[in-house]
Amino acid sequence: MGCDKALLELDGVPWWRRQHDVLRQAGAAEIFISAREEQLWAHGENVVRDTVSGGGPLGGLVAALERAVHGHLAVLAVDLPKMEAKWFQSLLAECSVGVGAVARRPGDGDFFEPLAAVYPREILGLARTAVARGEFSLQRLLRAAEVRGLMQVRVLGAAESELFDNWNEPIR
Repeated sequence: MGCDKALLELDGVPWWRRQHDVLRQAGAAEIFISAREEQLWAHGENVVRDTVSGGGPLGGLVAALERAVHGHLAVLAVDLPKMEAKWFQSLLAECSVGVGAVARRPGDGDFFEPLAAVYPREILGLARTAVARGEFSLQRLLRAAEVRGLMQVRVLGAAESELFDNWNEPIR
């Protein structure tokens, strides 16, 4: 994009603020902004810094899980501007104590959608181990979590797929 996507605007609202509002509307009790060290615009007590430089979203997930006081943590990437609060409400309804929920796209290697998911605190040990090994793949983490019964998997339907339109290039 040529700039920090979090600061881009949609209808006059920065993307980070929009996603914050989606999570608040979904009923999130605490909301963190996961940011890399160089993202100086993100400051305050609700900012969590990635646990490891270059760790991608997994570094942010570990940092947020370490700070979270509730049993589940909803994660929402800044570049999913079509995501809606009702998605998270429906995912949370599929969660139980110690079990989160994530969508998986059918076909294409059964790709998980890890950046609009609800993670249980119990996944923290697996995530820390992955970081310690230098394995930063959320796909690998979610496969391991599914096998251990830590994640409920929803097959993504065609109507829901558009919620996951990822904006990684400027709109022309």
